[in-house]
Amino acid sequence: MGNYQVVVYAICKNEAKFARRWMASMGEADRVMVLDTGSEDGTAELLRELGAEVEVAAISPWRFDEARNRSLALVPEDTDICVCTDLDEVFVPGWRAELEQAWAAGCNQVRYHYIWSFRPDGSDGISFWGDKIHARQGWRWVNPVHEVLRCDGQAAPVFAQGIRLEHHPDETKSRGQYLPLLELAVQEDPSNDRNMHYLGREYMFYGRWQEAVATLKRHLALPSATWAEERCASMRYIARCQQALGDEGETERWLLRACGEAPQLREPWLDLAKFCYQKEDWHGVIFAAHRALEIRQRSETYLSEPEAWGEALYDLMAIALYYTGDYRHALAMGEEALRRSPADRRLRENLRLIRQKAEQGG
Repeated sequence: MGNYQVVVYAICKNEAKFARRWMASMGEADRVMVLDTGSEDGTAELLRELGAEVEVAAISPWRFDEARNRSLALVPEDTDICVCTDLDEVFVPGWRAELEQAWAAGCNQVRYHYIWSFRPDGSDGISFWGDKIHARQGWRWVNPVHEVLRCDGQAAPVFAQGIRLEHHPDETKSRGQYLPLLELAVQEDPSNDRNMHYLGREYMFYGRWQEAVATLKRHLALPSATWAEERCASMRYIARCQQALGDEGETERWLLRACGEAPQLREPWLDLAKFCYQKEDWHGVIFAAHRALEIRQRSETYLSEPEAWGEALYDLMAIALYYTGDYRHALAMGEEALRRSPADRRLRENLRLIRQKAEQGG
């Protein structure tokens, strides 16, 4: 089909509802290899009908890295480029040509635009650089959950600007298996800062505030935890937990630490603006929201949150300016908030009230 042998590989279980869409998207590859880990809805049979090569095998005890490695083992040794995707993901058509154009002598991995979520209006939500396209030799999956590719030698990635992989998940699917697997991952390697961060975040998701705080502090204390964006996220999550525990002082302290750790990110400033809003500290809201809106460059990592790039900051600024009597600037901010979320009735009503005050000469 092209200059390289390109093979897609995946794991699946009970994903028949995605099979046709996924196979249509992966059809640009030379072959599609799937490890079915125990479907009971006909996924394996349907994938075979659609042209995939499917092997069925149980993974016990379950862990994602083992399943990924078993599926990678299905890929022929002479394959040039391996493409790992899940059945709830789809490529924008034309990805194969973009991949071949990007692949160059000496590279062994391709990074591409990965859209993990979408906003209610259909625009991109969380997006970052995906990295699951790689050479056949020298790569393996590690970690029981939130598994990642590890290169036995030196990773040599190239960036394919024209490849876009979109995630359209089953929102009803449980994430119940994540917590025990993350606990296992930290038990296996307590020095792994990424897994420690993930575990603390997972405790937070479950409302286990004290455990979350302790684990996130362990993340921050690790010598390898040097990435400012992830450290900032841990600090923000600690603040969220402290607020849930009713400790306003610790909440503010950790929010300020988060802003200091990564002042180039909007997310901590947005959290600080929200905290000030809850205290009706309008000048604090204006300060934090203004600092956030000065930031024009969005981080291209999994930690970038769409809320920080939507209407929220303009909305908070409009409210704070209204309560400090600056109706003219509040009007401009309210208009921008509504422009970014035109279906929001609250924003529309707020804007009406602000405009009324502004027209009265405020």
